[in-house]
Amino acid sequence: MNIISDSENVRLDNYLISKLSMSRSQIQRLIKQENITVNDRKVKSGYLIKKDDTIKINYEQPDDSLKGENIALNIVYEDDDLLVVDKENGMVVHPAVGNTHKTLVNALLYYSKNLSSINGSFRPGIVHRIDAYTTGLLMVAKNDFTHEALAKQLALKTTTREYVALVHGRINHDTGTIDAPIGRDEENRKKMSVTKNGKKAVTHFKVLKRFKEATLIELRLETGRTHQIRVHMAYIGYPIVNDPVYGKRKLINDEGQCLHAKKLGFVHPRTNEYLEFTSDIPAKILKIMKNYEE
Repeated sequence: MNIISDSENVRLDNYLISKLSMSRSQIQRLIKQENITVNDRKVKSGYLIKKDDTIKINYEQPDDSLKGENIALNIVYEDDDLLVVDKENGMVVHPAVGNTHKTLVNALLYYSKNLSSINGSFRPGIVHRIDAYTTGLLMVAKNDFTHEALAKQLALKTTTREYVALVHGRINHDTGTIDAPIGRDEENRKKMSVTKNGKKAVTHFKVLKRFKEATLIELRLETGRTHQIRVHMAYIGYPIVNDPVYGKRKLINDEGQCLHAKKLGFVHPRTNEYLEFTSDIPAKILKIMKNYEE
């Protein structure tokens, strides 16, 4: 596919985001792989395009017709408008380029014919997400009315979202707040980091139990930035145990970080009733915690 630029002095990645139904990370990956060139030359994501530049995109658009897959779901609540799912370890929430199978969305498409369409064909029903190797509670919308209402609650920070995590190091103070902006890491674009040009991110935590070389904490989010808890805890020197990206110590296994979305609360868009759900700490984290018992 070729695009003739109709703009001037706009970053290449920003320009393509406005033209294509692709994420920034997808576009930047294609640029790095030289599958996107300008005037047949290799460029970087920050290249400032000029009017009449020829942008060549070597990319085959994936088939949007995702298929439902018979994958077991742990559904803790369901009615005509929404679902609350307790996501297992290792399950990706929604498909992306190169990964269109065995996600939560594939399981949802098999389970229900009614899912909201606001986030497009690759994210039906998905109002918010958690990392593949973070376990716990997610709300799923069955229609656009519910999706819009739940998304608004998230934006207004009126939902209850609490996590539990096992972190390296012994935290001596009982509570804390991390108020530090998060954005894409300038040296490694696959990672997030605390950066002055990032978006506002606030995480509150309190200590539940101290071990000799680790601490079990409860966390409450004010904002929902990508990898927020993992980035914030690493930033203050207490990275999540077994985190393969932001951790600083040898991994215990390949089952992902010790982070669990344990509580989710929101006002039901149809009934205006406040609903709250909790999920027990999974066996995976409990097993790792035993390694730190004195």
